[in-house]
Amino acid sequence: MSDPMSEEADLFAAASPSAGVVVGLIKGEVDLNNSPTLRSGILLSLRKFQPKKLILNMAKVPYVDSSAIAVLVEVLKELRRTGGKVLLADLQPRVKGLLEIARLDSIFIIVKDEQEALSL
Repeated sequence: MSDPMSEEADLFAAASPSAGVVVGLIKGEVDLNNSPTLRSGILLSLRKFQPKKLILNMAKVPYVDSSAIAVLVEVLKELRRTGGKVLLADLQPRVKGLLEIARLDSIFIIVKDEQEALSL
């Protein structure tokens, strides 16, 4: 039996480089099997740090399915309730294309990299 805390650490890690900002690194494919783990990791970070800006670095995410997108939309709604925003950074072409097809690039702030996200 695998350790859920270990799975969470393998999939999502977060840090708060400055007040009001959380940078999260997502690693690996995100699908129906592990999207609940991603959801709990991100929501835990939101409760812990209470950011106004959440930057999700997705450079190491080659694939997402609809359950992963649902997690991102839920996180966006949560942050918007408190006046915050979600920025998606370093998207791989396949993931970026999926967001564009679903027209979600109009609700998320998509940036080239973390540096750009931090400057916004």
